[in-house]
Formats: sequence, C-alpha cells, structure tokens
Amino acid sequence: MRRYINILITILTFSLLFSSCQKVIQLKLNTSPSQLVIQGDIYDQPGPYIINITKSVSFDQPNVYPAVTGASVTISDNVGNSELLAEKSPGNYLTASTEGVPGRTYHLSVIIDGQTYNASSTMPYPVSIDSIYYTKSFFGKNKILTVKFLDPADSINYYRLVEFIDNEQQSAFSIASDRLFQGSPIIFTFPAQDNNDNNLMSGEQINVWLESIDANVYEYFRTARRDGSQSTSPANPVSNISNGVLGYFSASSVRKASSIVP
Repeated sequence: MRRYINILITILTFSLLFSSCQKVIQLKLNTSPSQLVIQGDIYDQPGPYIINITKSVSFDQPNVYPAVTGASVTISDNVGNSELLAEKSPGNYLTASTEGVPGRTYHLSVIIDGQTYNASSTMPYPVSIDSIYYTKSFFGKNKILTVKFLDPADSINYYRLVEFIDNEQQSAFSIASDRLFQGSPIIFTFPAQDNNDNNLMSGEQINVWLESIDANVYEYFRTARRDGSQSTSPANPVSNISNGVLGYFSASSVRKASSIVP
C-alpha cells in the first residue's frame, strides 16, 4: 500500500511541475502617446524636396501614420533665401525654388497649432565614390556589395549609405564616420540580407547613394532603428528638431554609383 502511495505522490509532483511550466505570463507593455514626426531632406540634387509631417503610433499599433495637415512650413538658408512650402498632399510639403548648395546652412521652421518647431542642418561638401564591386559572403554563396571611397583629409566627415535594388530603396541603411579613417580610403561592405528574397541576384540593377551628412543627422541615424518605424518606443532616435519632435531634418550632398550584379 505504501508503495502505491509513493507512486501516486510522485505522479502528482510531476503533474504540478509540468502544469507550472504551462503558466501563461501576461506581459505589461507600456504604450506611448502619439507624437509629432517631421522628416525631410535637402540634397545638392534637383528638387523638389519634401517635408513629411505625421503623427506617431504606439509600438504595439499598426504602422499607419496619420498625416498632419495645415502646417506652416518654411525653409531658409544662411544667404538670405526663404520659401514657404506648399502642401501638395496630406502631410507632404514640397519646395518649388529651394536649392541645395554644399556649404550652406538650412533652417526649417514648422508651425502647428501655434507651436513652432525648428531645426538646422549644414550641407557638407560631397565625397565621390571610387568604385563598387561584389564578393561572396564568407558563409554561403550570397553576393555582397562593397563600396570604396576616399575620405577627405582636411575635414571631419559623416556618411549615410543607401542601397537601391532595381530602383527600389532598401529599408536598411548604413552609416560611417572618419573617426578612424581620416584622410584614408574607406571600404564599406553592405551587410548580407537575412531574408533570402532580398539577396542580390545576377542581372539586378544596383544603385548606391553616398550621402555626406552633418554631425547631428549622423547622431539621429546612429540611434535610429533600421526598420524605419515611426512607432514610439522606450528608445527613440536623437532628433535634431526642437521641442521633443521625432524625426530629422537633413541637408546632405550626394554622390551616386550604379552597377549590374554579375
């Protein structure tokens, strides 16, 4: 009899342990209130340039960003030019006469419901791409894109590299600084894509943008998430726009290179 009791106790003990492993844990996810998001770029390339204004969503909500309409958006520079942008579609404010010129500092002013938001960005001088080429990844047979360019020796430089595959901009971006490469050649390799659908395929058209950006814009992208989300989270990128706004305002010079994947 005692033997059967011991067996019963053992079975009950294992049952309790197993049931404890199946306990459902409810995670307490904090949501964040909606915030203003301003994003815009000026290039030393033909315009128009777009300032996009939306509202953020909480990180646990669908990525549908409400447009902010009726804002007053002005871009000016340090040589006296100024332009009030027109809202061409909900939340998208376009320039008509603003020109991107390396060496100039551009100022953004956005007024929404009586509140003013300001940002400034100085456009660096461009850096040319020397070459782009392809190698195979160390593991597997995926092709990897590599970009080579020479960093100027007489200035501190920051870069953002953007890849286009068959004219479609890739969501991932890469940044670099010349802190360790002042005046030296920089060889940058785009990371291999985790998704097999995004691997480089023979015959694809590849375009690379080498954007020369200022220090504040570099800091934004350094702290930004690569998925391009506007969802609010405990660690948002460091914006260069005043009054707690999400997003960035950038004046950058761009040099491009293109190639066909062999």
